[in-house]
Amino acid sequence: MKAPAFDYHAAETVEDAVGQLAEAGDDGLILAGGQTLVPMLAMRLARPSVLIDINAVSELAGIEQLDDGIRIKTCTRQNVALNSQLIGESIPLLAKALPFIGHHQTRNRGTIGGSIAHGDPAAEIPLIAVALDASIKLQTKNDTRNLSAKDFYEGPMMTLRKDDECLTDVTFPIWQEEGKLGVGFQEVSQRHGDFAIVSVAAQMVLDGNNVCQRVAIAVGGAAGIPVRLEKVEANLTGSVINQETIGDALTNMADFLDPVEDQHGSAAYRRRVARVMTERAIWEAAA
Repeated sequence: MKAPAFDYHAAETVEDAVGQLAEAGDDGLILAGGQTLVPMLAMRLARPSVLIDINAVSELAGIEQLDDGIRIKTCTRQNVALNSQLIGESIPLLAKALPFIGHHQTRNRGTIGGSIAHGDPAAEIPLIAVALDASIKLQTKNDTRNLSAKDFYEGPMMTLRKDDECLTDVTFPIWQEEGKLGVGFQEVSQRHGDFAIVSVAAQMVLDGNNVCQRVAIAVGGAAGIPVRLEKVEANLTGSVINQETIGDALTNMADFLDPVEDQHGSAAYRRRVARVMTERAIWEAAA
């Protein structure tokens, strides 16, 4: 199969890209890494009249340290982020999840911003963005706005990004609480690198007595969007992490999930796996 005909524009600046988007309206699409978009074009699931390539826009690539977070520009390759010492030290949950994304070859082309903008509910990067409540920056020809990742997703591959907006960067907050910070990431897939059937991300701060001071937990693949388990977090906060407190916190967890059924698993299977993976991710973070 091959893509339908479209006009191609290689943007040189952000202003150039958003100007092209404004002109194209809902017939324009941004090309970043292309690891999802190109197959969609080939299968004619996407039919833009204009494809705007932002790979040559130097201001849209790079990793920056801020006072309270790490800003990752949208065209930053996933392998660049994976090998970044800054991300490994400051955003360890993202660093732990990145090796689960596809394979070395796809991570060489796939981008951080492209994955977030695409909004696959089983994708690892949107899951981490929701878990850590990352800030997503969107730019148009005339304005910019910032959205919280937890508010950004509306459904499978559906986001609040408007047709004339380009996602320019995402900022992951750095947790600065005193204590021991730990992270856990668990995923079930048919083969390593395949799309996740269910994945869970957890980040936790424990004090010297192993009392949970702060925790963030999110589940991917078990609903139309990544799901933040805020009630589980509230139940764990202030508690010593042990089998009893984790079991109590995960009571009725299935009520917060609405998984689909497909050839990879039933909704009941995904709920059961989500609970097991969540417990493992919590233990991994606590360890």
